[in-house]
Amino acid sequence: MKQQLTGLLLLVMTAGIAHAQSEVYLCVDENGKREYKNTGITKGCKKVDLPGITMIPAPPKKVAPAPQTAAAKPAASTPSDFPKVDNGTQKARDNDRKQILLDEMKAEEQKLANLKREYNNGEPERRGDERNFAKYQERVGGMKDDIDRTEKNIEALKREIGNIR
Repeated sequence: MKQQLTGLLLLVMTAGIAHAQSEVYLCVDENGKREYKNTGITKGCKKVDLPGITMIPAPPKKVAPAPQTAAAKPAASTPSDFPKVDNGTQKARDNDRKQILLDEMKAEEQKLANLKREYNNGEPERRGDERNFAKYQERVGGMKDDIDRTEKNIEALKREIGNIR
């Protein structure tokens, strides 16, 4: 079945190139292997009727309208039931958001300090359950990954705080 699909796909892909070779034969050998050929001379081959290729022209290219001046541009409309927030409320929301982000950043910085202290510059203390050195190295690698992830979190939080108006 897979060979049939592969052969048919190959046939369809090359149909545009080899359109002069309009006859296609499906040949099946004594083992049941199917093969598509452009000649039906060998035993076990039958001509396959394939639908013709349909050519559909590309849609016409749309021409962009001429740019309008600032005075001629229509105002952006919003739905009448769209909720509106006054500047004071938005400012309060932005301040709350900033405080939440600052709290998250403080927690991430504390977490980073603890991770670095435990990491001990790549040589944390071995635990009793780490008799195998590979197990120790795996834990150290995990610690390093945690430190990298926490540093990236702090950077993302700093960017987000910088984007607040």
